[in-house]
Amino acid sequence: MWMGAVRVLTAQDASSAGPPPSNGGFFPLSQVHRGLTGTAWTVFTGTKPEPMQVEILGVLRGARGPGHDMILAQLHGTKPEYTGVVAGMSGSPVYIGNRLLGSLSFRIGQFSKDPIAGITPIEQMLEVRDLPIRTQPGAGATFAAMDSGAQTAGGMNFQPMETPLVMSGFRPEAVRLWQQQLAGTGLEMVAAGGSGSSLEGAEISSAALASTIPGSAVSAQLIRGDLEISATCTVTYVDPKQLLACGHPILQAGPVSLPMTTAEVVATLASPLNAFKIVNTGETIGAFTEDRDAAVRGVLGEKARMIPVHIAVRSGESERKLNIDVLDLASLTPQAVTVALYDALLESNESTAETSYHLTGAIDLEGYPPLPLNLWAPAGDVSAAMTAAIQTGELFTRLYSNGTRQGAMRAVDLEVQAIPRRLEVQMESARIVSGDIVHAGDTVVVEATLHPWQQAARNVRIPIVLPARLGVGNLRVLVSDAGTLDRALDQPRQSGRSVDLDTTLAQARRLHPGDRVYVSLLAPEAQAEMGGQTLSSLPLSVANALEPLRTPQDVSLNGESAVVAGEAPADGVLTGFQILSLRIEPGGGLN
Repeated sequence: MWMGAVRVLTAQDASSAGPPPSNGGFFPLSQVHRGLTGTAWTVFTGTKPEPMQVEILGVLRGARGPGHDMILAQLHGTKPEYTGVVAGMSGSPVYIGNRLLGSLSFRIGQFSKDPIAGITPIEQMLEVRDLPIRTQPGAGATFAAMDSGAQTAGGMNFQPMETPLVMSGFRPEAVRLWQQQLAGTGLEMVAAGGSGSSLEGAEISSAALASTIPGSAVSAQLIRGDLEISATCTVTYVDPKQLLACGHPILQAGPVSLPMTTAEVVATLASPLNAFKIVNTGETIGAFTEDRDAAVRGVLGEKARMIPVHIAVRSGESERKLNIDVLDLASLTPQAVTVALYDALLESNESTAETSYHLTGAIDLEGYPPLPLNLWAPAGDVSAAMTAAIQTGELFTRLYSNGTRQGAMRAVDLEVQAIPRRLEVQMESARIVSGDIVHAGDTVVVEATLHPWQQAARNVRIPIVLPARLGVGNLRVLVSDAGTLDRALDQPRQSGRSVDLDTTLAQARRLHPGDRVYVSLLAPEAQAEMGGQTLSSLPLSVANALEPLRTPQDVSLNGESAVVAGEAPADGVLTGFQILSLRIEPGGGLN
């Protein structure tokens, strides 16, 4: 059958069609005019590209930005006229005869009745092909969020065809958390799909390489392994070393390092609001190394740089292990680690609203000893799984996103103990039970009343020894949780400079576990915090020497030193503090 001068392909035509042309050269933008007809190729089901007829409507000058033109075209054929312009179709090559014109990349608004698409000219995509191939892009690249209404021309709103983002193995709560992180980036969230690869099968497949042709579906993996997040589009151009896909950016991150895999289209879902491809990722064929305005570039046979993350969740006698690799991209890696941990905690059958978590393990950075972790997330009004994931993600972000980090993030190893009860413990009161008139060198007994969640309050006694150097006068004693103690040891800085990695690591290493009650002496002596280290009970001469360094050297000075004198188990995660007073009389210590 015919529509004007354009023949509409039938299903039988599509199934019998041969592969797209691959060596006919390029059709120049300068020769494009209304009335040209061509063929576009994409995968509707399976892995074999199918042809669609394309009718050129004209060229929109500067529609993609100054000097960046867009070719407007209408698709013809049984399938495109039924599905419309589909998320995942971006990158589909368009040929005039056997010469490559460009890729289907843009659509017009939503609810459009006609399958009209914008084509990115191949000349602009080839600029991405001709960028130098960097085998190791700079770690910590960032992305620029793509506006969902990206381009406007002639009163029509153009936007890149959404890139279907498949989240395989994630619970809905984790998908929602990821959606919040990705809002506005142009990655269309699709929970439908699956993973055809694993960490063990991440080696380059020569057979899959040979089968990758223009029109094939390809995926960029953001997370791979027991969980997977992948973005899928279509191959536009292939040569012996590399390929170009999408016809628009995925994240516009510039240099990237993401595993590139084949993809199988299980089905193409037609919808006037949001038509998309449901896909399974396949075998690894290389790595995407450039994410640019006109295309993403993948290097065939290249191995991507990823960060291994290992999570073990224990509950009673059972244990669930999760092994994944996450992308190395400053704007997304912390979110990926957070969401993966959150999902791992939710996947346990023992996970309930009353479950608390104790997280240990280590973060391994190149050039430093592994940073040990000891974090608690008690069940309460806020989800403990969410609290544990956010606490870990915030600590990871402080290290990963530190502007002075030069070495790679080598691995994240997390061990989580699920505890089937609420661990909240409130400090009700504290007192000195041995008398508040003392001498330097004496042993003093502090008693704290702790009230666990829905249990009877209990008293904890903590003996402390007063330093012999203390002089006559009043002495304050802080009885507190870990957070209050850490804030007393880490006084606010006067400098506005960001904290370097060495200082951040030092601060993280001296954080106190949250399941204990601490007794600290607030001695009337100078205390300094420098380079992540707290220097307590400084002689006056040392404090005077540090005073000029406060601003330029990021040194904080305080007239009162916090020194931990004793601690005891709280049998839960403690909150609360109280300050007590002692009177030191002459006759002890050095007097």
